[in-house]
Amino acid sequence: MKRILMLAALCLLCLASAALAGQTTILVAFGTSQPGAEASLKAVEAAYARAGDTIIWAYTSDKIRAKLHAQGRRILSVDEAMNRAAELGVRHLRIQSLHIAPAEEFNQLQRMIVRNLYRHPGRFSSVMLGHPLLESAQDMRETVAAVLASLPRERTARDAVLLMGHGNDRGPGDLVLQAAATAFQQADPLIWLATVEGAGSIDHVLPRLREAGVRRVWLMPFMMVAGDHARNDLAGPEEDSWASRLRAAGMTPMPHLRGLGENPAIQRIFLRHTQAATDNVMQEKQ
Repeated sequence: MKRILMLAALCLLCLASAALAGQTTILVAFGTSQPGAEASLKAVEAAYARAGDTIIWAYTSDKIRAKLHAQGRRILSVDEAMNRAAELGVRHLRIQSLHIAPAEEFNQLQRMIVRNLYRHPGRFSSVMLGHPLLESAQDMRETVAAVLASLPRERTARDAVLLMGHGNDRGPGDLVLQAAATAFQQADPLIWLATVEGAGSIDHVLPRLREAGVRRVWLMPFMMVAGDHARNDLAGPEEDSWASRLRAAGMTPMPHLRGLGENPAIQRIFLRHTQAATDNVMQEKQ
């Protein structure tokens, strides 16, 4: 037991030394407990490590953290991650949202950060918040280009691509994803983006796929990870999955399940957001 405690203390000391030597960034994702889906998040972490950052992970989903904890894995909440950074002696903290749009999840993250700062005033000199993937016209152009570059090589000029976003009927998330759907259509008329929730459902896309005479449809998640939604709602065998609905409509679904986090160009957008962040949560807006 003493040896375990000594090793734990040594690890904390090593983390503290690394944090003080370079830049510490808390990466915040909704999280995943799907086997294999964490490959996307690990790829993002590797990109930040190459940039010299010390990484602390936080998942916003209480349910996913509890499930992982039951499996013997401890993932921090945003509050716990900020406390860990303070324990390491970090004064200038960066927090990067790994959400797709500045919508409900991102708003919740902002509230979590502010609550921690109110409870522990003076712990940090600055807390810079990096915004989600789709924040500007430049983000949209680079994201569309990144997805186009990652399309399966086996896709032919007659094949359609159907991207699954999460969507939400609360907040501005739907508007951002509708703008993304339009941007993909402008780049390639056979690429559609639909959402699990919100206004942009697959019901609006199926008739357009039929009108286009599409026979084969590549299915890809427009999400950070290829988790539960991708493996079940998008490509699963259930009758109401998108793959099953395409089959019922006479089309052949071709699942290509890789999260956006595995895409190096998407990683670069998040890094740019982190490095160029000017949103200091410690400062009152004038």
